[in-house]
Amino acid sequence: MASKIVTSCIRLLLLSVLFVFLFYPDKFHLVLDYPGRPQSDSFYIRLAKSVFWLLLMIEILRIFYYGVVKSKAKGLAANVVTLVVPLIVVLIFLEMIFMYVPQSHEGVLSKASQIWWEKYWKPVNAQNYRDREILNDTTKKAVLVIGDSFAAGHGLENLDERFSNQLEAKLGANNHVVYNLGVSGSDTRDEAARLMRYPVKPDVIVLQYFPNDIEKVAREKGLTLTGAEPYADLTGSWATLVKRFYLPNFVYWQLPHTAFSTFEEFVNKAYTDTTVLNAHFRDLSVMLDYRDSSRAEMYAVFVPFLFQLDKSAAYTKPVEDFLKSRGVTVVRLTDGVAKIADKDRVVGKNDGHAGPAVNTLMAERVFEAMKKKSN
Repeated sequence: MASKIVTSCIRLLLLSVLFVFLFYPDKFHLVLDYPGRPQSDSFYIRLAKSVFWLLLMIEILRIFYYGVVKSKAKGLAANVVTLVVPLIVVLIFLEMIFMYVPQSHEGVLSKASQIWWEKYWKPVNAQNYRDREILNDTTKKAVLVIGDSFAAGHGLENLDERFSNQLEAKLGANNHVVYNLGVSGSDTRDEAARLMRYPVKPDVIVLQYFPNDIEKVAREKGLTLTGAEPYADLTGSWATLVKRFYLPNFVYWQLPHTAFSTFEEFVNKAYTDTTVLNAHFRDLSVMLDYRDSSRAEMYAVFVPFLFQLDKSAAYTKPVEDFLKSRGVTVVRLTDGVAKIADKDRVVGKNDGHAGPAVNTLMAERVFEAMKKKSN
């Protein structure tokens, strides 16, 4: 029995080398290159980690069997091991399970959201947007939807539920084609640049606007947002544990973190600071100049903070007024969102992006505005 325990210990030593390469490659300046990196572990990386955990579990059980069960060991040490080993095995088993559990979050920050991203963020076209490829059909009116994660449909597993896809269905795919240029984390300056680079000249531009679109320019002008960095509340070994392993990471992201009020205060300052606003207007003007040069119609659909409707509308009113003064048709959602049940406004309890009901409202309101303008 002693020899079997020794051989298991040797195998555990060899597994520890594999553990370092799989879970801490950065510590040795190693780069594992695979599709999806560095956004998420690929399926094959997770499969390799699963095999590691399975082998580890087998060796632990083997040592337990020969060291305690078969030897009929007794005493305090044997009792402690008898309690600890099943707990370790259960934790390993749960770690393996949560390596395959997708769950969307605000951003692609949690490991569960990375799994979700790998599974559902499809299709991705040649321009790297979550959209189909560009059609070679100049007979159809081209509608370009530009925006951030709300435009891209973050949290929506079925793209038919996304407002740009619904808008195309309402306009009629026979004479309209709607392209989605949504990118998570994008701000107005980035959106303007991407819009101008897109290889299709628009007949219609639909800007999806969210109150955090001003965030980057506000930071540039000196406003600070504290406590918003992911994992900022973790230090030392806890940070390592949560960042690198799936089970503790999943548990961590089920807990509340930075309060919304912190970001609310930041946004309030940004929209009342004339220096920030004027810089934001300059970024918007770049997009408007492109609209003018392409002779396109332009609509701006304002997505509010989905649980701070009135405050959100007050924050973004200066931007609405600016866009209206430049001939943009502003589409509001606040009254419609207020009629949608709280749980149906978002895609999930851990993800505040717009759910299918809000996307349907967006498509209906933009379609109505386009129909009204064409009459």
